[in-house]
Amino acid sequence: MLFEALATELVLQIYYSCASITDVLTLSSTCHRFRNIYASSQKLAILETVAESQFGPLQDLTQLLTHNASQAVHVIRDVPFSAALLKQIVHTGRVAEKWCDVYPFKKWKYNYESRRLLTSDERYRLRRAIYRTWLYSRAFHNRDHPRELRATRLSLQKRAALLHNWNTWELAEIADVHAVIREVVHSNICPSNGTIARKFRKRHPENEHGLLFNIHLNYPPPAPPAYNPFAANSLSSHFNNTSTYTSRYASSKYSLHPSHEVGAEGWGDDIPHYYVIEDMLKMDPEQILWLKENAPLKGMVETYVRSLGENYDGSNWFTNNGETLVQTLEFVLDERGEQVGEFMGAIAEGELGVAVNEE
Repeated sequence: MLFEALATELVLQIYYSCASITDVLTLSSTCHRFRNIYASSQKLAILETVAESQFGPLQDLTQLLTHNASQAVHVIRDVPFSAALLKQIVHTGRVAEKWCDVYPFKKWKYNYESRRLLTSDERYRLRRAIYRTWLYSRAFHNRDHPRELRATRLSLQKRAALLHNWNTWELAEIADVHAVIREVVHSNICPSNGTIARKFRKRHPENEHGLLFNIHLNYPPPAPPAYNPFAANSLSSHFNNTSTYTSRYASSKYSLHPSHEVGAEGWGDDIPHYYVIEDMLKMDPEQILWLKENAPLKGMVETYVRSLGENYDGSNWFTNNGETLVQTLEFVLDERGEQVGEFMGAIAEGELGVAVNEE
């Protein structure tokens, strides 16, 4: 029997079994009959099923995409599936899929002999944790939650109400992914002076001169550069053009920028660097991933962050206002009678989190 002669019910089952939205669209373009079946009343149902398989869980992703300040963030919303929603699902789901690729390299950065690809179930759990971390960041890491209000009882209860939606195993997934995001910020976006020095020596062992680090406050950033940081297209274009030939660890001898001082790329040591990382973790997973891929130099990161934190009165809510997820997570675990030290230790040992040891 010819493939195109299959019963409509069987063709629909093939559509529902596709692994990606691209597979669905490709199948629908093979012939007029398959196109007509796809364009029938089953179209949205097909796309929703396949989107769940490729980017799910859609329930958590939908909570993220439909969040707004008019409703409490912990209240679960039932949103009908639509073509407009699908477009947002694909965009956000692809960001989560990128984190699924980053995770093994950062999770097993040091014990790399354990590094492996994630299973489909682990990728599902990782996407779920990314969506939930992203929702928390969107709801509570913004100009409506300044440093002065973060420790108030009401603010803490609002943050905890969202985390209470998820059981302890699911909170472990979030903590696991949060640690991976922290490692990306720590190593790739805002490296410490020590990291810069170590990698520079490794790449240029013949260079006998020490690096000149800025011993003064590295943060907040200096005055804006000449180009407009609020013009997204201009900023993106500038970053893309610069990143093609600039390396954070290239010495002036090898760089196309003779005046580039490698030591200036460091974000401080110990305590100053810790607070820089805490500030940067307020960004959502997409923003952090974008900086990792497009902002190789410190000045680029500073410009991007400055554009995020600008208030209407000219002040900046972003600086000196660290993330609150870890603090809130510890509060919720304490309310449940869990030992935070044991909880974090179990994640480090692979007993809890996204990728759990099978032994």
